[in-house]
Amino acid sequence: MVRLALALTCLPLVATALTPKELSALVAEIDDRQRNSGDWKSSVYIEQKQKDKEDVVYDSVIYRRDATDSLIILFVGPKTESGKGYLRIDKNLWFYDPGTGKWERRTERERIGGTDSNRADFDESRLSEEYDAKHLGDETIGKFAVHKIELVVKTGVDVAYPKLLLWVDTQTHNILKRQEFAASGRLMRTSYYPKWKRAFSRSKGAEVWYPEEIRVFDELEKGNKTTVLIRKVDFDPLEPNIFTKAWLESKSG
Repeated sequence: MVRLALALTCLPLVATALTPKELSALVAEIDDRQRNSGDWKSSVYIEQKQKDKEDVVYDSVIYRRDATDSLIILFVGPKTESGKGYLRIDKNLWFYDPGTGKWERRTERERIGGTDSNRADFDESRLSEEYDAKHLGDETIGKFAVHKIELVVKTGVDVAYPKLLLWVDTQTHNILKRQEFAASGRLMRTSYYPKWKRAFSRSKGAEVWYPEEIRVFDELEKGNKTTVLIRKVDFDPLEPNIFTKAWLESKSG
């Protein structure tokens, strides 16, 4: 487990810039370390704090099949939200509400459950597929030396935010900080990753890294923040037909 004391100030370092080949390999490694060749199931706690409003808390279960880019986010608590969920299939994101029995298509920027989290916080990492990278230099966050990397979306790719900034630990290659920008250049979200964990996957034949904790800060509505805790990860095979609307509907009973 890697622990990070949150620090809001980044200090520059004197360092040699990564070559294009080194940068490409680093971004690909970030993706690969978080990717499982088989299935994925995790228990996730989501807490949203909003200024002058009551806290919003969800217990959820995440199902992933990285081989087909499939994803389910199923809410199991509180009782009023149980059975609601999201399904990503064929590059489309759908939301299901058992109260109405209706499915609605959502955008990549969808605020999951009305929190500051979005689909990318729970899905596999596809940075090398979706973005072109540029090394902006090296800095420090607290006591950690980091590579600062700019990512700009590739033509024709649908993502929540067309530009990202990443601060990547030079030793572990874990992301410690991430900022996301709208097409206008406005900063939308800042996320910190204070805890990373790894678990061995038999299907991959290697360890898979995942952020045990993500802290997301809303840059538009100051004071709003979301904490995501990934409590348990299971790499055992899932049901073959799980990533369907019918399967998610069956969990609303």
